[in-house]
Amino acid sequence: MAATHQPPLRRDDLESAAASLTTPDRDAGIASGVRRLVLESWMRAIDSDVDPDSLPGAIDLGEAELRDYRASHPLAQALPVVHRLLIRHTFDAGLIIAIGDHEGRLLWIDGDRDLRRRAEQMAFVEGANWSERIAGTSAPGTALALDRGVQIRGAEHYARIVHPWSCTAVPVHDPATRRIIGVIDITGGDVAAEPTTLPLLEATVAAVEAELHVRRLDTLAARTPLPGGSDRHPGEERLRPASGPEIAVSSAPMLHILGRDTGLLVTARGERELSTRHSEILTVLAWHPHGLSADALAELVYEREGSVSTMRAEMVRLRRALEECGVPELVPAARPYRLPTRLDLDVHRVLAFLDRGAHRVALGHYSGRVLPGSSSPGVTRIRGEVSTLLRDAMLTDATPDVLLDYARSDEAALDVAVWRTVLRALPLDSPQRTTVVTRLESIERDLES
Repeated sequence: MAATHQPPLRRDDLESAAASLTTPDRDAGIASGVRRLVLESWMRAIDSDVDPDSLPGAIDLGEAELRDYRASHPLAQALPVVHRLLIRHTFDAGLIIAIGDHEGRLLWIDGDRDLRRRAEQMAFVEGANWSERIAGTSAPGTALALDRGVQIRGAEHYARIVHPWSCTAVPVHDPATRRIIGVIDITGGDVAAEPTTLPLLEATVAAVEAELHVRRLDTLAARTPLPGGSDRHPGEERLRPASGPEIAVSSAPMLHILGRDTGLLVTARGERELSTRHSEILTVLAWHPHGLSADALAELVYEREGSVSTMRAEMVRLRRALEECGVPELVPAARPYRLPTRLDLDVHRVLAFLDRGAHRVALGHYSGRVLPGSSSPGVTRIRGEVSTLLRDAMLTDATPDVLLDYARSDEAALDVAVWRTVLRALPLDSPQRTTVVTRLESIERDLES
């Protein structure tokens, strides 16, 4: 990734522009071409005695302390969402992604390896503090200072060593308290501060905050529904991402089956990994809330006929497992077989986001196909239905950048129709078109061979 071509400001230009903030002629610096946001950030850096000629990052945690701090940080729970939406695509784009805490300390950095090595020369490393009071003007530090998304280009950085770089950052809030808990940053060349980068990052932060909210509900007991709407189910809250429609989120028991060969049952009492067969039974019953006859359930769970007696024996073992989990209320009732209380599937959450047009948030929560290792007929049918719904929604309603993210996923990596739709959707001047054309040609060559 080529560095920014904007020539660095001379030190006297920088200081005179920042000094103009303290004079009646406040717009003098702005008239010189420097944005007010940048001038005010420079002023804060001067007040903090930041040296523009020093290395901007300061490391204040040892390796062991950093490792323990990261493990306990709330954003550790959302790393898979960030990875699916941002990190895995930065290698082609020549970008790096940094996730920091509320003080501007960088906790995780990933992306283009060569660019990461170059960034190390300016102390842009895990454990370094890039707050304004330490590093001066930068996207992560200034975003935290202003509590909003920020783009900093080239010589707008306070530290001279950062002038060849550009970056975009958005703060992350605790969904319950709305306090800042961290920041997500994209750093690289000019592309890192393109106009489309900020909404991309804002949508990712919305997905992260949604994930944190859902995880909090997953570990709490059912609570009284929020007022205002008779269509809410007991134990359900409303979640409104930073951008996008309101989403219903339940605090009922949740079975995680996306991208997992065995289900993970999460209740107010904790988590338990289930056997493959128990995962299949609960998935099928949760998908058919009105119940199934013994014959119908056996046909959906087992691959062979005459399995009703086998299924009934498995139900005894399932009852024991659920009682050990402390959720006997989930033990299926008979005649017909059905779940006596609500069991949410993580796939329900994805479909709810799709229904409400929150495509990027849905994609961020889609961690893979439904129980991909299962050959159960019922699970196979659900898996195909969910994949089709996701694909159709992406092809018909998703924005070009979200559609491109979907195309790069394992789900659609070899789907020629998806990649062709991406190519048609991208603007003619988009720098992504070359990558898409190359990918299409590679897929078509593989299919012909």
